[in-house]
Amino acid sequence: MNITDSQLDKLKRIKLLLLDVDGVMTDGSIIYDGEGDEIKAFNARDGVGARLLMKAGITIGIVTGRSSKALHHRCKNLGIDLIFDGVRDKAAVLPAVLEQTGINPEQIAFAGDDIVDISLMKLVGLSVAVSDAHKTVLERADIVTLAPGGKGAVREICEAILKAQGLWEKVTENFM
Repeated sequence: MNITDSQLDKLKRIKLLLLDVDGVMTDGSIIYDGEGDEIKAFNARDGVGARLLMKAGITIGIVTGRSSKALHHRCKNLGIDLIFDGVRDKAAVLPAVLEQTGINPEQIAFAGDDIVDISLMKLVGLSVAVSDAHKTVLERADIVTLAPGGKGAVREICEAILKAQGLWEKVTENFM
């Protein structure tokens, strides 16, 4: 991901990364088992990126239109407690996010992939689209990842935030 000075300034301010799920944390596929429960495939590298970001003290939250047991299991596994699922109007969630976190909108990044994400993208300090997002989302995003949703886009976003804030070496020193 090539970062401009303006994008770098926005990345430096981020204290909260909000993520859509289907199409961002996953490739957008929705699979049902024989019982009608959703099955989702999450990228392990995205999970490592999320853990590194949280290790650096940056919060991650979920804002998604769907609700599933798979999502809640993944969030529990990663240690993500800020979950807004079953949301029809994503922009309407922002006041609750601000109240629960005490973080200002300009310190929030939101990553989405479809037109239902634009309303929230417009209200935060940094809007991110995954590379395979809908054309309208790509046009309105501050940053577009090189990776598609579910295939490393979340990791890419996490690394960009950590590197912009000079935290990458600190959170990865035990692995190098």
